[in-house]
Amino acid sequence: MLINMKPTTFFVVINMRTSQGFECIGKFFVGDSEKAAIGIFRKLKGRGTVDERSPLQLDLMESRNGLPVNINMISCSLDELGENCRIITRELFRLINIEHTKT
Repeated sequence: MLINMKPTTFFVVINMRTSQGFECIGKFFVGDSEKAAIGIFRKLKGRGTVDERSPLQLDLMESRNGLPVNINMISCSLDELGENCRIITRELFRLINIEHTKT
């Protein structure tokens, strides 16, 4: 019997607080390397505490065999979210271009 195992992938999920709780408003695919994904997430601006006053939340998620696993989370302001989107995009651009120059 063959088991079809899905690859492990990593995402940064952007959640916004609403009257019903947090709603996902965006998601960045950050690759299949845990080391790279954690490295990107550590560069993000925000606080390690998420509470009822947190307007925005970023979650580092792992998808293992198709199931989501939360690795870490931070809360941030709208200005920090803008900076975080720039950080993620810059780091992904760097990682993708490094991978392509190796092949």
